Amino acid sequence: MQLGVYGSGYLATVMSACLADFGLPVTCFDEDATAIGALAEGKMPFHERNLQEVVRRNARAGRLLYSWELTSVPARAQIIFLACDSEQGIEELALKLGKLMNPAAVLAIVTPVQVGTADRIEGRLRTAGVKVTVVSHPVFLTPGCAVEDFNWPDRILLGTGVSEAVLQFKQVYRPLVMRGVPIIVTTRPTAELARQAASAFIATKISFINEVAAICEHVKADATDLSLALGLDKRIGPRCLQPGTAMGGAFGFGDMDAIEQLAGRCGVSLKVLGAAREVSRDVCERLADKISAAVETLPGKQVAMLGLAFKPNTNCV
Repeated sequence: MQLGVYGSGYLATVMSACLADFGLPVTCFDEDATAIGALAEGKMPFHERNLQEVVRRNARAGRLLYSWELTSVPARAQIIFLACDSEQGIEELALKLGKLMNPAAVLAIVTPVQVGTADRIEGRLRTAGVKVTVVSHPVFLTPGCAVEDFNWPDRILLGTGVSEAVLQFKQVYRPLVMRGVPIIVTTRPTAELARQAASAFIATKISFINEVAAICEHVKADATDLSLALGLDKRIGPRCLQPGTAMGGAFGFGDMDAIEQLAGRCGVSLKVLGAAREVSRDVCERLADKISAAVETLPGKQVAMLGLAFKPNTNCV
């Protein structure tokens, strides 16, 4: 099965390399010849733990190819993963790719998009006489452990009502299916909303532990040990339950913005998420106060920052 991954950013680079690592022939393509040329030379546009090794291994094996030629890849691929980091212009791009694809092929929307985008894309394709199947396929990658997340996902989420498309994805993800990773097949809007809701829930979780960490400072409790004790509760889980300097990551903020905008259009108030974001802002202020207290006064002081990424093993900010 021939696979194409459109994009030259974070999502496309991770997805194309990891799919090729399943033993599948994958072409990562983009009209940005400079960015694709750099990837073909093994130059990563960002740091992500273990990713460069996966890219080099599959490029050497001939399973992972890079191309800036737009027409040939969609014409021969059974599935095209549209994996841009930004949704700007995504509908026009999907329409452009769909017209180049085999009618029996699948266009998988991996790019984080607003709820309803995949339905609009399919509607525009049908109006243009294009019969490709559109599937909403959000992936849940955490910067710093994206390769691990792709290879050991909690679930594979497919927004589609076409059983043939589901079977194709089961073939693609066969190593994961054989390992017992559940596949959730649902509607396209549900799949799109799931990503935003997951980010909103994580934001709430992080904000909660940061508030509790502030209590720890006053009662001489150990916030790290407390996080471990809570995280080992099977109802909570350890990831994203570590106190720190508030929330980070472009995708997470984008998802939270999107679900808040959607809620506003629906007349729904997301009070918990709003509170979580307020707590995140307060944590930043509290950190500034702690620095000020440690150096007595901030005016005239030079402050050095070691590391600008929001977590280890990635340079995403």
